[in-house]
Amino acid sequence: MLDIKFLRNNPQVVKENIKKKFQDEKLELVDKVIAFDKEYREAKQRGDELRALRNSVSKEIGGFMAKGMRDEAEKAKQRVKDMADELAALEVREGELEGEIRKIMLVIPNIIDPSVPIGKDDSENVEIERYGDPVVPDYEIPYHIDIMESFNGVDLDAARRTSGNGFYYLKGDIARLHSAILSYARDFMIGRGFTYCVPPFMIRSDVVTGVMSFAEMENMMYKIEGEDLYLIGTSEHSMIGSFIDSFTPEDELPKTLTSYSPCFRKEVGAHGIEERGVYRIHQFEKQEMIVVCKPEDSMAWYDKLWQNSVDFFRSLDIPVRTLECCSGDLADLKVKSCDVEAWSPRQQKYFEVGSCSNLGDAQARRLGIRVKSKDGNYFAHTLNNTVVAPPRMLIAFLENNLNADGSVNIPEPLRMYMGGKEKIKK
Repeated sequence: MLDIKFLRNNPQVVKENIKKKFQDEKLELVDKVIAFDKEYREAKQRGDELRALRNSVSKEIGGFMAKGMRDEAEKAKQRVKDMADELAALEVREGELEGEIRKIMLVIPNIIDPSVPIGKDDSENVEIERYGDPVVPDYEIPYHIDIMESFNGVDLDAARRTSGNGFYYLKGDIARLHSAILSYARDFMIGRGFTYCVPPFMIRSDVVTGVMSFAEMENMMYKIEGEDLYLIGTSEHSMIGSFIDSFTPEDELPKTLTSYSPCFRKEVGAHGIEERGVYRIHQFEKQEMIVVCKPEDSMAWYDKLWQNSVDFFRSLDIPVRTLECCSGDLADLKVKSCDVEAWSPRQQKYFEVGSCSNLGDAQARRLGIRVKSKDGNYFAHTLNNTVVAPPRMLIAFLENNLNADGSVNIPEPLRMYMGGKEKIKK
């Protein structure tokens, strides 16, 4: 959410940013919120004037009564009553205007970083760099579910009977591999100085609206019927929410956290949810990284975060690339974002396995996440990035480690979590 003062003083900058995000239908909201803001400030000013005048007139009443000037006293009382009535009406209007202003400000997109490429959608995202050599073996790489089934490691049919499409049972070595990857990701991030956390898996609506846009919320979140609780779509939601209405001393920044959680997503409008696979699903597990820092440090942290993901995948010898998200592909709260994509030998292309985002002070403004310094308080910057999200990551892992005989190599970093196994076999 933008600072209303910034919008008030820079309406053309905000409008130009809206155009860069190809959301022209929101242009009129800028003028609308400026008009509401003007009326709100005028109402507050008038209210302050009335309160001062009311206090002054109230003091006169006693003097009139002491002098026996009953008519003047009654007139003064009527003036006080009239002012009280006007004040009551003004306070109602102030509340209405405050609500309208916040409602609009929540949907006006954040100002994107100047380095973000301009484009309408994800088809115009820009490749930054590749890491590792993508290899296509001279033997066939089966579909990922076929690989898993060859180890008796997945059961989609049973999951459909219990839960419907978009769910799965993992079993045996595949389930163990899934857990091994998450355990390794946890220890990898702890080794990089991050504090490990397991957050609540449900959050209240005020946190949901603080961490994401309404469009994302509608398409992603599962609501608990009859309660003010939502299942989290990623642990970032809980982790950033933990700082709500807080004042963190400046010398305690940055806060660098890595969190594990299951994730639940409706995936409204997503294609492929009916597919026989585990690429796009309603439930998965993820290791996340979150940073709360000073504004001047956020871009440096952004680079560190996506590099952590690249280093993690390369430690498992999986080729990856980074892809800069263009303006039209950025969610409204994001200042800058990039995807990390892993190589698929079967498809002979890269596919998304994680996303890194700098949200500036957007979440901090919505949630009241402030930094306490000797020069005054200010809003923090927040960032998040995926370390790893199996079972999607399992697709890249299995394809890149599959041997001609159908066995799968276990890279050295994972062996301690797999009982020392160097391979899993059919």
